[in-house]
Amino acid sequence: MKSLVTRIALAAVLGVAASAASAQTLNTVKSRGVLNCGSNGTLPGFGLPDAQGRWTGLDVDFCKALAAAIFNDPNKVKFVPLTAKDRFTALQSGEVDVLARNTTWTSSRDTSLGLNFTGVNYYDGQGFMVRKALKVNSALELNDAAVCVQQGTTTELNLADYFRANKMKLKTVTFATSTEALKAYDAGRCDAYTTDASGLAGERLRLTNLNDHIILPEIISKEPLGPVVRHGDDQWLDIVKWVHFAMVGAEELGITRANVDDQVKSENPDVKRLLGTEGKHGEALGLTNDWAFRLIKHVGNYGESFERNVGQGSPLKIQRGLNALWTKGGLQYAPPVR
Repeated sequence: MKSLVTRIALAAVLGVAASAASAQTLNTVKSRGVLNCGSNGTLPGFGLPDAQGRWTGLDVDFCKALAAAIFNDPNKVKFVPLTAKDRFTALQSGEVDVLARNTTWTSSRDTSLGLNFTGVNYYDGQGFMVRKALKVNSALELNDAAVCVQQGTTTELNLADYFRANKMKLKTVTFATSTEALKAYDAGRCDAYTTDASGLAGERLRLTNLNDHIILPEIISKEPLGPVVRHGDDQWLDIVKWVHFAMVGAEELGITRANVDDQVKSENPDVKRLLGTEGKHGEALGLTNDWAFRLIKHVGNYGESFERNVGQGSPLKIQRGLNALWTKGGLQYAPPVR
């Protein structure tokens, strides 16, 4: 048995080592001067650059908020477009600092890839899109259908499970990218196209004649989508996690881009702690105490981001649904800054 002195000395050494490791990603990002964000690059509403290379989307806003919290500048982000196949490898290798790319949180991904999911920034579920001319009103009428799907995704597995559970025959037509799968469906190579329901709303806008297609009512899976970081850096995990919580908490407290300067004068203890006028909660993360003020000022709260990217202020017109605040019947709920 080690002596008490030896154990204390060892604990001290391990503590210093853990502290150094915990700051590794934040220090790397600060030294580099830019955040490398793994993104989709092809999905309207979540991650898509325009002709001028300007990125927009719900996940894009998240990375901008993270950059704002660190640098007080939402533009200090390099968006790295990643396919479903290479997204995890890019994060594991250090090519990106965070993956914010409509990625489903599953047990195997959380335990076998050396990665941590930091939370859920969009609660989704898988659906189907078909041509109106097919005269199909339910996914249960798709027996023996050819379905276009992106390979290497939870979508592919859910598709097979759904047809098997309902004793239907399936002709799976797989593609390496969602863009290829959508083009094949648009060209008539498949009877249906399947992906997350949010993705269907965005992908439908890219079809040759969008009004010729409908999204069927069934949601066949749970798809909790959220940012991902590497194992082994708890401080970075905390920062990425709390950026999302700050956006959700700001919406609940009624703090917006437009009023955050006035809210700094608030006497509400919850507002004071979130915006950094009381306590040292930013320092505990390795950031400045006004970290949340910065990201709200530059990007806005969760509701503002949702509405302009996928909600009623966007072409997708998606209802808040499960992504409404918990106070309004949804699942978005942030722990308190305290």
